[in-house]
Amino acid sequence: MNSSLPRGVFALGLVSLFMDLSSEMIHSLLPVFLVTVLGASALAVGLIEGIAEATAAIVKVFSGIVSDWVGRRKPLLLLGYGLAALTKPLFPLAGGIGAVLTARFLDRVGKGIRGAPRDALIADITPESRRGAAYGLRQALDTVGAFAGPLVAMGLMVATGDNFRQVFWVAVIPALVCVLLIVFGVQEAEATRPARQARFPITRVNLRRLSRRFWQVVAFAMMLTLARFSEAFLLLRAEDVGLAARWVPLMLIVMNVVYAVSAYPFGRLFDDGHRRRLLALGIGLLIVADLILARAASPWAVALGSALWGLHMGATQGLLAALVAETAPADLRGTAFGVFNLGSGVALLAASVIAGGLWSAFGPGLTFYAGAAFAFIAGAGLVAARR
Repeated sequence: MNSSLPRGVFALGLVSLFMDLSSEMIHSLLPVFLVTVLGASALAVGLIEGIAEATAAIVKVFSGIVSDWVGRRKPLLLLGYGLAALTKPLFPLAGGIGAVLTARFLDRVGKGIRGAPRDALIADITPESRRGAAYGLRQALDTVGAFAGPLVAMGLMVATGDNFRQVFWVAVIPALVCVLLIVFGVQEAEATRPARQARFPITRVNLRRLSRRFWQVVAFAMMLTLARFSEAFLLLRAEDVGLAARWVPLMLIVMNVVYAVSAYPFGRLFDDGHRRRLLALGIGLLIVADLILARAASPWAVALGSALWGLHMGATQGLLAALVAETAPADLRGTAFGVFNLGSGVALLAASVIAGGLWSAFGPGLTFYAGAAFAFIAGAGLVAARR
């Protein structure tokens, strides 16, 4: 078996790296910026994050369907990443909560446009026996950007005397690099891409072609997402225990370093057949992380909870993507990833609103205890599915 991965997987990984570098420079500071500069509540933060991510999930359905319909992925990738790059200047210009919501909404529209076609393109260009590793590598490179972004943001906050807006302006640069990488470094899978379909993919016949196992993957992912609300609450938890605003991005760095290091090895284990065990491990890690974060009284405890949160992500996210690719017909992969992301996005909206409401009404402890309870229910579902 050839152990090498296609060059296109590395190119898509680098695209994800630079966009995440840009996005996380902003998002690692945005919850604290909203609360301390613009005067937002935890509920408002949850609503903004939930609406933004649900928007991305809804758009992913249509972009995945369109990519299957026309048989091309790259134009949608360029549109999605390009729109996200264009929204980056809106964050430093924002003067109120409404402006931030608008910027996050448009940014997530771009994410929604690119997500399903990108994941489908990876499946198009990668042999089935290597898809776990391919999705793990792409996720690992994506996560390198996700921890480099908060690291750069933290350094710039120190250098600029906690000037949020100056940091947001610098974040525009890697977003532009990302667009250039797509234009010059990403190619369609000409030999394997599906031909243009004469009919729109969403029909009763096609929906029936999505197997029962695919719908089980979607249902499991939704329950797991209810347990894992927006990472904005990790940042708010760090500030809640007394960590200064300039150091709050450390929590995302810890989480994403662990995520990046673990995603590819877990992907290899998926290829070796250790699927149910990895999902069970991921659920257990999330429960422990939530319990630690619920009782945290110091930044060290929040850092430990964030690290376990990242290990949970490494054990589950690439695996779920590989399961979607495995359980969907080749000509419906974009549609399948769109449906999968829609379910996860709706669950994330609900989770973030619930978390924000619990935080505002009862404090952070009950918020994370609720997350642990949802994770336990997901674990029970995994056991029931095995039976």
